This record gives sequence, structure tokens and C-alpha cells, in this order.
Amino acid sequence: MIKNNTLEVIKKHNLKLTKTLGQNFLNDDSVVKRIVSAAEIDGRTLVLEVGPGIGSMTKEMASIAAGVVAVEIDKHLIAALNDNLSEFSNIAIINSDIMKVDIEAIINEYKEKYNADRVKVVANLPYYITTPIIMKFLEEVKGIDGMVFMVQKEVAQRMVSKPGIKDYGALSVAVQFYSNPQIMFDVPPHCFIPQPEVHSTVIKLDILDEPPVKVNKELYFKLVKASFGQRRKTLVNGLANAGIFNKSKEQIKHILDSMGLNENVRGEVLSVEKFGELSNLMEQK
Repeated sequence: MIKNNTLEVIKKHNLKLTKTLGQNFLNDDSVVKRIVSAAEIDGRTLVLEVGPGIGSMTKEMASIAAGVVAVEIDKHLIAALNDNLSEFSNIAIINSDIMKVDIEAIINEYKEKYNADRVKVVANLPYYITTPIIMKFLEEVKGIDGMVFMVQKEVAQRMVSKPGIKDYGALSVAVQFYSNPQIMFDVPPHCFIPQPEVHSTVIKLDILDEPPVKVNKELYFKLVKASFGQRRKTLVNGLANAGIFNKSKEQIKHILDSMGLNENVRGEVLSVEKFGELSNLMEQK
């Protein structure tokens, strides 16, 4: 295993960590090793790493993978990254915002360059932008075989939550529509420099070949959003007030009844599949 040198690099390059970018660098070799193991990387894998920081995990992955593409938004870290990763010839560093780059183009370019036949995404995500980044990968990017993210513990719990549980919501449905999420392990604050105020969790998303339901995606997710928009409202009221499907309350009640659901049911009890059934019925004239 590559030895962690986070403190050494921070001091050498006189780095000032930026709170607004959510910078907390992993400083625990055992955690790095467990994350890389969870990602199931081998010599045929291209790794796309989001937010490599100073490259502590990048080095560990590059020692195993066909190649690593590290996308780092903070220009002040690029010199430290280049220095810290200089011994490797299979790492590409891109100084850009992952929300603005053409991810598929990057994947295609470096899969060919590094002769890789599968792609994994690994990231220690800034907590303030966790959900947009994850949803961008799930909704917009094809050709990814699996993803491993370190996120705030509460976010991970929402992603894996099941119907009827307090944490179950629109994020749970969206993540489980595209993937099979699995919590791997928790990471306490003392494993980072500086220490965050919250606990972190490593979560693995195995991408599904096909969603568990066939639906009009745009309408499906509008329905899901409306169903959880005001959690105290019944599904009937939430959907009627959203005005998405041009259905009256009585029509919605009739549809729910045909599904074996009570008119007072709330969205938090519907599974991904049930939302699919409801969406398809609501779309029908």
C-alpha cells in the first residue's frame, strides 16, 4: 500500500484548505485502502476520481488501475497534485468543475489511452454539492460500471432507505431507480485534515443495466418530487396540487384504489416500482 503523506504535502506546498469548497483531506491509510477495495479496481479499470485533493487516494488507485483521471476544481492544489503524483505515468489531472465538464468525452478518451474496458467513479465529495454530483452521474453519464462515494452519513442513509422509513424520500427513489446502493462503512471525523463536524459514510452504487420500471422519466420524477414535496400531505392532495397530470382528486383516488392503495396514503410508503406503476397510470388519458 502507498504510504499516506497528507501532512507532509500540506506543509511542503503551504496549502490553505478552502472551507467553501468543503475540503477535508483523508489522512488514514486504512480508510484509503478500504475505499479502494470497495471500488473493486483492477488492471483493466479506468478510475474517474472527483476531488482528489492532494492525491492520497489517487496514488493508491493508480498503483492498481489501468489509469486514473483526477478532476480537481481548486487550481491551488494542482501544483501539489502534480508533485505528489509525479512518479506515476497513468494519472491525468484535469483542473475543472466536474459539473461543467463533458464526463462521457473524458471517459471515452482515457479508456482508449489507458486501454481500459470498464469505468469506476470514486470520490470524497464536498457535502454542500453531494446530491447534484451524484445525480449528474446517474442521470447523464453512460458507460460507468460502479461508483464509490464518501458522503455525509445522513445522506448515505437517505440513499439506501426503504419505503416507510423516516429517511426515505425523493433522493432514495432516484438513487434506487438507477443503482443498487450499499453502505460499506462509516468514517469518523478524526480521519480527516481538518476534521469535519459530521461523520462520513462510504457508499457503493452498483449501476443497474435497466431501471426496475419502464416509465416516462420526466413525468416519473416530477411525480416523485410532488409526492415528497410536502410530506404531511396525502398523495392525493400532493399530486392534485402539483398540476402535472391534469387529474382531479377523484380521478387520483380511483387510480390509487386500482393499485390497492388507500386514498389517505402518503408518498413515503411507495416503492420505486409502485411509483412507476402510479406514474404510468397517471399518464394514461
